[in-house]
Amino acid sequence: MSDRHPAASTPASLVQAAYAKFDERVPLARERYGRALTLAEKILFAHMDDPADGGLGRGEDYTDYRPDRVAMQDATAQMAVLQFMLAGKDEVAVPTTVHCDHLIQAHTGADSDLKIANENNREVYDFLRSASDRYGMGFWKPGGGIIHQVVIEQYAFPGGMMIGTDSHTPNAGGVGMVAIGVGGADAVDVMVGMPWNLKVPKLIGVELTGTLSGWTSAKDVILKVAEILTVKGGTGAIVEYFGPGALSLSATGKGTICNMGAEIGATTSVFAYDDAIARYLKSTGREELADLATANAHHLRADDDVYADPDSYYDQVIRIDLDTLEPHLVGPHSPDKAHPVSRMQADVESEGYPERVSAALVGSCTNSSYEDITRVASLARFAKANGLTAAEGVEFLITPGSEQVRATIERDGLLADLEAIGATVLANACGPCIGQWKRDTVSKGDVNAIVTSYNRNFPKRNDGNPATLGFVASPETTVAIALSGRLGFDPTRDTITNDKGEEISLPEPVGLELPPSGFDAGAEVFAAPSEGASGEVVIAEGSERLQALEPFAPNAPEDLEGLPVLLKAKGKCTTDHISMAGPWLRFRGHLENISGNLYLGAISAFTGDSNAHDVLDGDKVMSFPDLAKRWNEQGIDSVVFGDENLGEGSSREHAAMEPRFRGVRAVIVRSFARIHETNLKKQGVLALTFEDPADYEKVQEHDRVAIRGIAELAPGSQLTVELTHRDGSVDSFKANHTLSPEQIDWFWAGSALNLIRSNAGA
Repeated sequence: MSDRHPAASTPASLVQAAYAKFDERVPLARERYGRALTLAEKILFAHMDDPADGGLGRGEDYTDYRPDRVAMQDATAQMAVLQFMLAGKDEVAVPTTVHCDHLIQAHTGADSDLKIANENNREVYDFLRSASDRYGMGFWKPGGGIIHQVVIEQYAFPGGMMIGTDSHTPNAGGVGMVAIGVGGADAVDVMVGMPWNLKVPKLIGVELTGTLSGWTSAKDVILKVAEILTVKGGTGAIVEYFGPGALSLSATGKGTICNMGAEIGATTSVFAYDDAIARYLKSTGREELADLATANAHHLRADDDVYADPDSYYDQVIRIDLDTLEPHLVGPHSPDKAHPVSRMQADVESEGYPERVSAALVGSCTNSSYEDITRVASLARFAKANGLTAAEGVEFLITPGSEQVRATIERDGLLADLEAIGATVLANACGPCIGQWKRDTVSKGDVNAIVTSYNRNFPKRNDGNPATLGFVASPETTVAIALSGRLGFDPTRDTITNDKGEEISLPEPVGLELPPSGFDAGAEVFAAPSEGASGEVVIAEGSERLQALEPFAPNAPEDLEGLPVLLKAKGKCTTDHISMAGPWLRFRGHLENISGNLYLGAISAFTGDSNAHDVLDGDKVMSFPDLAKRWNEQGIDSVVFGDENLGEGSSREHAAMEPRFRGVRAVIVRSFARIHETNLKKQGVLALTFEDPADYEKVQEHDRVAIRGIAELAPGSQLTVELTHRDGSVDSFKANHTLSPEQIDWFWAGSALNLIRSNAGA
């Protein structure tokens, strides 16, 4: 890959500059902390905007950071670029890339699906390509690969710091990078040259001992961690892996673990630099970066005192013995509902899950490494030789993570091995993992079970069908279940009947960490920007997909009075519930049109379903997006209430921009997922939490809501929420916020972007 344009990789000069900061700042960090340092603390401190005075208090202080680069996928890049265009800048301030991976719908196979995507999304791709050229961003064409796989192959480096507009950006932690998923407004901060503000994360240490063997893989490590911490147990924390077990994992195995850290709400996850990471960097054509990292290896790990006594340095320590870990499945509907394979059949029977699976899907950004594919290909070769193929009625789909991985596994015969047992190879894109799956075999409402090696399994996530029960497992376990057709199949002890009536036991999968012949770059899928800012950004006239943005109005320093309740969400309300993906991805660059999905999947605590009542007009029944539009067009602002961990899941900022666009002034919840809370703040929405979570129960459907104390908004201040019920009675309660001084400035300006424009004189 040495013949590629420099923008298609991280230049050595950037890495050298980053390591020079470690030399300068790590001693200062030890002095300020007065103790030894964890790896995450070293990386954060090296990227702090003001290392002499930046906040250090975990979970308390907000601190400005200077990330090394930005990466954006096409669905979120549209809105991020539209916001960047409002900022009045000529060129991005840090290396930035755009990756076209989300808009390719999986249906019949890679070639036909990619052709259709290029036709259907032409105006979006033209917009992103022209904007990349205009503002100096690297552009990865459709078919180039999934953003996180491309980043770990091309851009990630040990000790670096990156933000990406996708929640699984932490994948890059597999090579020792602090990589954090954010909303597009956060990305714009960095792209315009401003520091990026983050509450100092807490630290969770995961000590790994032993060695993986047999059917157990790196995927099972994170499935176990998710079981232990649950979907919100990592919120506001960096998860740092260490111990002899960590040293035994491949770099891409580490990436799998970090990728799915998003499912526990973690800010990010990270591994220390080691020989496995060095091998991966060299295999992907980055020998110079590997040499630089090796020379700075003492900075790219925690201090010895930390490893000797981890409980004294981390807020929480989890210990996992890889020798005793067994393969797991998690699901349905949540990534923390764990089932060891030895117990899965019993759980199928006790929980009433379908006995047969309807689909098995391998790949995605989480599990599409060369190592993953070689392990499942070893099973495929054995299966073919012993009269086995994917079981009748099972759709068996493979999603390569990048063009580089696809070309390499095709060259080495691995794709042919999988196709020989019934696999269909999809485009190098997200596809079914994010709901981009045109599924012909199952109708909406049909109860069925699928198993994937993906990272997320919320209802409707993969195929839009709320009755599909999604289970997540390793690629190896997924392929074993595809061959058996049984959800409760335990590959460590169960057998499969082949075409001759013989009972076949599957062997333990065997794989290769890296390709012996090196990686094949494949087709040319990268477009470097022109030298210097040039050209015009293309937005098709009359487009239904793209819409130039207008700034939101500033917020006034006065109390809110008499606002109706648009939604009181009951239970889990993820960003998929707030702003669905799937067919709505096509409107990611058009704020008005995509607002047609606002809260479409949320469950009302008043109705028990996804219907809303227009309490201002005879309680007419309508959808939440229709009600939000109706009130907004009448000039009526509103309030939303939510339960625990509101906004978990994807980083999509549309889940914050849409409420703002439709006049939601405040969102009041029992607790927030980190990224969603920040995104609401970025858009000028008051993000509040009940001081007493039980006050959630006081909210009634016909309430009129007042929020008092806004003029005195300050860090740590409380606001009073007053509910005037339909019978004239009044309840009031206290609500808290986590706004920093800078974030309060965002609020008064009407959005973070408005403040950026003002500071830039635009």
